[in-house]
Amino acid sequence: MDKISALTSFVHAVKLGSFSAAAAHLGISQPAVSQQVRTLEETLGTRLITRTTRRLSMTEAGERYFAYACDILEQIAEADRSVQSAEAQMSGRLAVSLPVGFAETVLAEFVVGFKKAHPDIFLDIQLTDDFVDLQKERVDVAIRMGDIRDERLIVKKLGEAHRCFVASPDYLDRRGRPATPADLKHHDFLLYPRTAADGQLALQGTCGKRTSIPVSPVMVINNSATLRHAALSGLGISPAVSWLAKPHLDSGALEVILPDWMYPAHPIHAVYPSNRYIPLKVRRFVSDMTAFFNAAGAFCAPPVSSDKIFSQARPVLMDASTG
Repeated sequence: MDKISALTSFVHAVKLGSFSAAAAHLGISQPAVSQQVRTLEETLGTRLITRTTRRLSMTEAGERYFAYACDILEQIAEADRSVQSAEAQMSGRLAVSLPVGFAETVLAEFVVGFKKAHPDIFLDIQLTDDFVDLQKERVDVAIRMGDIRDERLIVKKLGEAHRCFVASPDYLDRRGRPATPADLKHHDFLLYPRTAADGQLALQGTCGKRTSIPVSPVMVINNSATLRHAALSGLGISPAVSWLAKPHLDSGALEVILPDWMYPAHPIHAVYPSNRYIPLKVRRFVSDMTAFFNAAGAFCAPPVSSDKIFSQARPVLMDASTG
């Protein structure tokens, strides 16, 4: 049995929904596709596909095997592209996981621009704030914010985003404008989950001083765009990434609270599955995104602080200047 041909027939039969459709796509006969899948099942000693007169459906074993088979075929195609020209390498599937709030407000512009610049790449964009299993979901790279402690992954730090506290003028007119960190304990807070899990909210002064205050959030939301909307609606004070909040600050819809104090800077990372070669198209996507962040001022420290918040990423099996 030609294992690669069998895997190809199996994957296309599942993707296209029938042996006949897979045969037409591959340019071979329908009995040949059916026989290759049957031989594959006999070799594995388990059924992968349940056949009915109307459609094909995968068994539980078939679902597990399908993910690995897709990955194997994609890596073979990537290996072929790796020895071809740079233009040839900038093609094929590129699966990226992005934070919802970032993608909705900022990264949509970058993603569209990247696709226009590289039309032969099939972009598979997955929007989620969850830390997905990159291997199981067949994700090439994920952009994630916050600390990452999973030793199974390759993590490249792109920079740190300055964060501040914001609220609407309407809320501040009603509740008063805090003059010191201690004043914050009397206010309503809109927070991410686990931001103040112990009931204390961390603050960092521009001179490096640190403190914490007791808070009782009135709302917890795991999405930055929705959190920002709640602040705009006058529900309370919220931590925000400064450059994402800038349009609302410039328009006067939001105000910065205690500009000499900030919520600790938020690291932004590119995360890769640890056991995979990093293709050129993935490295180019990350390097172009880093340039986009820099051009947008995402990693720039605010004028009141002289702290350098862009830090060098640790090695990730490639030259950082290209990734």
